Amino acid sequence: MTSPLLVFGWGNLSRGDDALGPLFVQRLSTVLSGSALGSRVDFLEDYQLQIEHALDLVSRECVLFVDASLSCAAPFEVSTLRPARDVSFTTHAISPESVMQVYRDLYHADPPPRTLLAIRGTSFDLGAQPGASALDYLTQALAWAQAWLEGDAVPASIAASVTSEATHA
Repeated sequence: MTSPLLVFGWGNLSRGDDALGPLFVQRLSTVLSGSALGSRVDFLEDYQLQIEHALDLVSRECVLFVDASLSCAAPFEVSTLRPARDVSFTTHAISPESVMQVYRDLYHADPPPRTLLAIRGTSFDLGAQPGASALDYLTQALAWAQAWLEGDAVPASIAASVTSEATHA
């Protein structure tokens, strides 16, 4: 059975702050485990995005994509994703926008509402652990996501980091 909400994080657990996406999914899954909200959410983590991930969007009401980012403001940024065919479309790892485009091409319909949560990372060295600041940003992103999933307002301490209002779940 497919849950109406999907939280999907990706990244490499062996490359320092690149682990933020999968760590986010693991921690949020633990926090929501056994709750009423947790029963409405599926959690997915992977090493990288692939065209096959368009299939994971079928029958969803909302999708939250989570990844580490070198270019976003600290502690994190939130934006609405739009389908787009970009240069990653023909590579082995694609952008979330390309996943949306694959969904559109397959189903001749817009994908469900989707939001990107980009968590600031600074060190992506092979074999490194996530840094202290990245783990702090992860904690702040988790607090935001819980409020967002529950339909509550974005916490005031985080509001400055939100780049655009995303559709609530």
